[in-house]
Amino acid sequence: MAEILTLILLTGAAGACIPIGGAISSVENFRPNWLEKEFRHFVIAFGGGILLGAVSVVLVPQGLLSMENSMLAIPIMLAGGVVFFVIEKTLGLRRRESPQLMGMVLDYVPEAIALGGLVAVASPLSSLLAFLIGLQNLPEGFNAYRELKKQNHVSTRKTLLIMVLLVPLGPLAGLFGYFFLSGHEAILGGIMLFASGGIIYLIFQDIAPQSRLEKHWAPPIGAVFGFCLALFSAMLVDNP
Repeated sequence: MAEILTLILLTGAAGACIPIGGAISSVENFRPNWLEKEFRHFVIAFGGGILLGAVSVVLVPQGLLSMENSMLAIPIMLAGGVVFFVIEKTLGLRRRESPQLMGMVLDYVPEAIALGGLVAVASPLSSLLAFLIGLQNLPEGFNAYRELKKQNHVSTRKTLLIMVLLVPLGPLAGLFGYFFLSGHEAILGGIMLFASGGIIYLIFQDIAPQSRLEKHWAPPIGAVFGFCLALFSAMLVDNP
């Protein structure tokens, strides 16, 4: 019971970072031009850096470990990239392109499933993964808010409500991983690797191009900061 409560708290806190990021983004009355350009691009790159860090220091290493370094890891990662590509193109054909929102949901759900499995096996990486999910949800929520406002032309309250409704996805996905994947480490590892392939696709297809800003240094530095923060967090776990 304590493990389930811990899982709900971890995934819920990580998910709450989505509307928190949106609420921060809704504050537009201070230096609006700077917020729209330099800072927004920095935040996009920062989120991309954290995603890349989560893939590099948690999802791929733990996924390979769970699959006992099986060569099946390669086609599973490739399948993740292809599936995310198909989803994105399907949404594009229906004129519903929302790369930031889609990226946020597509990495939040499988990561929460993986987190549920890690909690079930009492992995020391569970808290780290929850921390990284929350960190990446903040900038993704920030950018998804602006994306939703621009596309749907709805009020700030309704936009934030949409983002709040996304929060329960994490605990639900985490409970699924806890109850159904705790005894199937190979499947859990496959989910991590599948998500990694999809996240890498999203980083280079949608997030990295949006972070580019001519004659400005903040976006690429943001990506470096994000990745280093993820690496630093992993090092703290490995060297308490």
